[in-house]
Amino acid sequence: MSKKRIQYSSEFKTKLALAAIRGDETVPQLAARYNVHPTQINSWKRQLIEQAAELFCKNNTAANKEQPTTDDLHRVIGQLAVERDFLARKLNH
Repeated sequence: MSKKRIQYSSEFKTKLALAAIRGDETVPQLAARYNVHPTQINSWKRQLIEQAAELFCKNNTAANKEQPTTDDLHRVIGQLAVERDFLARKLNH
């Protein structure tokens, strides 16, 4: 019988990593409270620390991915223009 892996939400991971960084409780205490292996909490803590600097970069790639590029917008405008012309022709026939 295989054991199914638990998928934790990003909010949960962040909550535990921040708690571990703050040091209000030790990692073993957090692990016992939330029923998560201490190694996993330490891994989330390390990831948070390593990636924290990226949040403040001017060229934050995560933020740039959310915003459409000029090419994306031109592509959408072109598609909408074609659809409008098609519908206008169908309406006139």
